[in-house]
Amino acid sequence: MKDYIEERAVEIANYIIETNATVRQTAKKFGISKSTVHKDVTDRLVRINPALAGQARLVLDINKSERHIRGGMATKEKYQHRL
Repeated sequence: MKDYIEERAVEIANYIIETNATVRQTAKKFGISKSTVHKDVTDRLVRINPALAGQARLVLDINKSERHIRGGMATKEKYQHRL
């Protein structure tokens, strides 16, 4: 694996942990795709730093479990502004 990919994976994980960011927010911040963020955290980082990968994965799992709530709130907000 190239050095810049390893550095990016660690940087992404640190960002997710520090800010409780979602995959989408992280992808936008780093200018990469959501699949790249996911692959960096779930696949590449496990080989580089398993402890850091576990912490980042915990945040992403929490975000995933709350995803339907955020979607519902966004829809509610959208229709409240139409009235």
